[in-house]
Amino acid sequence: MSDEGKCIIVLFGGGFLVVGGLLVILLPMSFSGLEYYEYGFVKQKSTGTVNLDSVYALGKHFLGPDYEFKVFQADAHHLTLKRIKAFTSDRLEVQVTVHLQYFLRKEDLPALHRRFDVFYEDIMRSSAIDAVKGAVTIYTKWELISERVKVEEDLYKAVRERLGGTCCQDDCKAWRFACAPGCKRKDLCTEDHKGVFADVRFFQMGEVYIPRDVEETFLRQLTLKEDSEREKLLQKAQLERKITSKKVQKYKNEAQEAREVGQAESNLIKITSSANYTVTIEGARSRGLTTLYRDLGITNQIHKNSFDYLRTLRGLDNVWLTVDFNQRIVGSFGNN
Repeated sequence: MSDEGKCIIVLFGGGFLVVGGLLVILLPMSFSGLEYYEYGFVKQKSTGTVNLDSVYALGKHFLGPDYEFKVFQADAHHLTLKRIKAFTSDRLEVQVTVHLQYFLRKEDLPALHRRFDVFYEDIMRSSAIDAVKGAVTIYTKWELISERVKVEEDLYKAVRERLGGTCCQDDCKAWRFACAPGCKRKDLCTEDHKGVFADVRFFQMGEVYIPRDVEETFLRQLTLKEDSEREKLLQKAQLERKITSKKVQKYKNEAQEAREVGQAESNLIKITSSANYTVTIEGARSRGLTTLYRDLGITNQIHKNSFDYLRTLRGLDNVWLTVDFNQRIVGSFGNN
């Protein structure tokens, strides 16, 4: 082989080596990746130009060695607004703390970049603060405390519409208020209806701070209300006790009257029975004595009295009668 042929082979071999080396170096540099919590636009490193035609999500993407991703957060942005000063409808300054979690919309990310670039977080914060201040003004200081659920709903709605606008989303089931009541149809929406291009999917109302003197007044009012309710209950209980005592006394009187009537009827029955018993016994005794006197032939009243006297003595428990031969009890009967 001639020297010229050898030179050509060396040149081609060197070229292949150079190209292979460049491929080994540049090919890995041409891939850029995004995590599940990231969105990205293609950005040219040499010029800093950002291409907004496509929004990239999770995965490895072949962009080229002179390109990389300009990254935006795809998962929840946690925002806490502490002690936002606002005026109530009765012109009292209060402070409200709220917590919210918002998500950037992938389809609206180009519009977000054109308007705010990567400095959107301060815009989100200031917009949410303005929304909270505006929503608080329709409530009095007492309603902020006593109607907390309703206040939280209205604050959420105000913040949601300020950050997310009033347009219906493509998927109304994506989250609870993806298509809020009264939202505009997608084909009728413009960028002016989309707020600052973020979905506020979660919202929590924190503490409500009111001035100390107003708080003390409110607590006194609550205490007075409770004292009033307590007094009403005490009066009601006292009235119930009086009514109950009156009923108890009534029943006692009725029971006493019933006992007395029963006792009187019982005594009447006893007296009547005793009288009837005596009448019956005496009648029987009189008839028996009459029959006895007739059968024995006793006609002398003195003898009748003596017999009756002895019969009476015999019926007494503490009298003992004895008869012996020295006593002539019946001797006189033979003389008659």
